[in-house]
Amino acid sequence: MPNPWDAGSARLLGQMGFQALATTSSGFAWSLGRADNHVSLEEALAHFRTISSAVGVPVNGDFEGGFAADADKVGANVAAASATGLAGLSIEDSTGDTANPLFAFELAVDRIRASRQAIDESGTGVVLTARCETYLVGRPDLDEAIRRLSAYAAAGADCLYAPGVRDLGEIKAIVDAVAPKAVNILVGSGFATVAELRELGVRRISVGGALARAAWTGFLEAAREIADQGTFNAVGRAVPFADINGSLT
Repeated sequence: MPNPWDAGSARLLGQMGFQALATTSSGFAWSLGRADNHVSLEEALAHFRTISSAVGVPVNGDFEGGFAADADKVGANVAAASATGLAGLSIEDSTGDTANPLFAFELAVDRIRASRQAIDESGTGVVLTARCETYLVGRPDLDEAIRRLSAYAAAGADCLYAPGVRDLGEIKAIVDAVAPKAVNILVGSGFATVAELRELGVRRISVGGALARAAWTGFLEAAREIADQGTFNAVGRAVPFADINGSLT
């Protein structure tokens, strides 16, 4: 389930045979010239409408922390996101506060419960993914991740996600702990293959901002060559104009 950051990248991925796509909050923010987590609720909702209408496959929305702390407000925002054409969305439990990077356990569970209720009341059938951010906020703790993900599953999450976990044994432990619910794994480097993760029981894989970073890598390398050396070798190796233009015609 690769992650486009605009309508063009979504359409091209959709043509490659992927059965579902997911938005990336970081990739979208960078395309606006901002850091991750610096997009407004209204901008995120408009982005969801843009991506979901650009392709004919299901789209999962990276809804960050639900754009609120309070569970009821998260639920109201999830209801709004459910009306954008998304097939799924994710809610994370990070606060953005380096001193207290995760919402308190009970509040985090309440936020997932409120999201579940909002989706059920919407009648959209949107798939709810609950994210535990222990690994991403610098506090890798398998036991805490399993405790939270198990509670999120009990609160109504359809899919569980601990982005940042890379150890195959830990991934297997998470899969076993929340079974039969689905587990999503973030892959941003070559630490595992699709086949290896499938063997562990992982049912969904996303790459987060990795494709956006790959695109930025090519852009920055080419631009730096022009700026520093006055040469144009990198742009000469770029995908031909006709290949991209023809795919989007």
